Amino acid sequence: MFGPTLYRILRWILGTALGFYFSRIERFHADRVPLTGPVLFTSNHPNSITDAFVIGFSVPRKVNFVATVQLFRLRPLRWLLTQCGVIPINRVRDDPRAMRSVMETFAACFRVLEQGEAIGIFPEGITHDDPQLKTVRTGAARMALELEQRHGGRLGLQIVPVGLTFSAKDIYRSEVLVHFGEPLRIAEFLGGYPEKKHHCIQALTSAIEQRIESLILHLPNLERARVVEAVRRLYLDRLLVAGRMIHEPVSPQAEELLLTQAIANAVAYGFEKHPERAAAFVGKLERYERWLRRLRLSDEMLARSPDPRQVVWRSLGWALLAAAGAPVAAYGWLHRWAPYLLIRWAVKRFANVSADKTHVATVSIVAGAVGFSVCYGLYAGIFHAIVGWPASLYYALSLPVASLVAHYYLRQVRQLAGGLRTALVWFRAPLARRRLLAQRRSLIAEIEAVRREINRQAGRYERRAAP
Repeated sequence: MFGPTLYRILRWILGTALGFYFSRIERFHADRVPLTGPVLFTSNHPNSITDAFVIGFSVPRKVNFVATVQLFRLRPLRWLLTQCGVIPINRVRDDPRAMRSVMETFAACFRVLEQGEAIGIFPEGITHDDPQLKTVRTGAARMALELEQRHGGRLGLQIVPVGLTFSAKDIYRSEVLVHFGEPLRIAEFLGGYPEKKHHCIQALTSAIEQRIESLILHLPNLERARVVEAVRRLYLDRLLVAGRMIHEPVSPQAEELLLTQAIANAVAYGFEKHPERAAAFVGKLERYERWLRRLRLSDEMLARSPDPRQVVWRSLGWALLAAAGAPVAAYGWLHRWAPYLLIRWAVKRFANVSADKTHVATVSIVAGAVGFSVCYGLYAGIFHAIVGWPASLYYALSLPVASLVAHYYLRQVRQLAGGLRTALVWFRAPLARRRLLAQRRSLIAEIEAVRREINRQAGRYERRAAP
């Protein structure tokens, strides 16, 4: 009884911490998650332990995760993880000689799934900072097929692929998309098992890999990934306005992912069908971005500020709002300064930012939960000792609100500074402005030409396929 209660308490605490770190966690196709019966969630792994936090918070049932045995070395942490259903696995990188413990992990997973519960696993085997899915290993498929075979195909085990997309995983108040795929029924992959065990395992592993790739922005070519990101900056707003490529009601971040996938497919089509034209486009794109860097501008600033007078009036409006909100922001920053410094120290000390950004969110969430809780509790205690109840309650409740106001205030001030800098550049270099806008229009025209060609090809295919 203590285990489930502790799990619910920790789930609430983690949900609160995630709610403060991320501005939004969107669940797309959450109706695909079976609420009963044995389920194996298989996900990409772009953000370290935070991935488990996000999935566990997004799924309306308990999920037991498989985690490296290294997390179990501290006795208090081992007890806590065990109570929450975390199953240790000894990877080859942890101890190449510990194959027996891998079989013990499989046995522990079998017991959990046979009880009709759910397990979360990251079949890539590592967390990483690359935009593409790493090779999916066979462990999840072997586990699922072996267990379903033991029950003669009647256990009803399903694999639910999950795609995690972070808008900016190392930045506070960014967004997360949790994209659930269609479940895979393991009994349907048992044909010929165990005589053709290797073939069945490879078929299921391939299906898992393809499903996860379809749920994220998978860019196997890193050079094209840069082009896709540039085209996305140039053209995504037009696709969002047009709204013709999405045929189902979706949330904003899910729509952005689907449109970005369409952009990636269009880029791949351009490189495959028109390599010389694609190379010329990349050359134009590089010159355009070089000019932006030289003038210290962004494409967003250029697109939203075509008229210098509009920039000035908009900046004046933001300046008035900044003056009105300054007292609340100062109040928030005065109280969040100590925990903010603690988070910065923890990220610098433990996240290894120079190598990748996969651990920044995890360290920030843990350090933030500890730092803000301790500091705000200390502030409230001191305030209560001075003025008493109920003023101390109102004071304590104001702290998290003022902290968020301070964060967004600073972000708007930075945008204001960027807008003023844009206006200054436009006034000082009007020829550069006209040249950049012309380059931008030329790039967008080429993107639209490719899009029209793809639409014509799709139309021809549909006419041929029609009865």
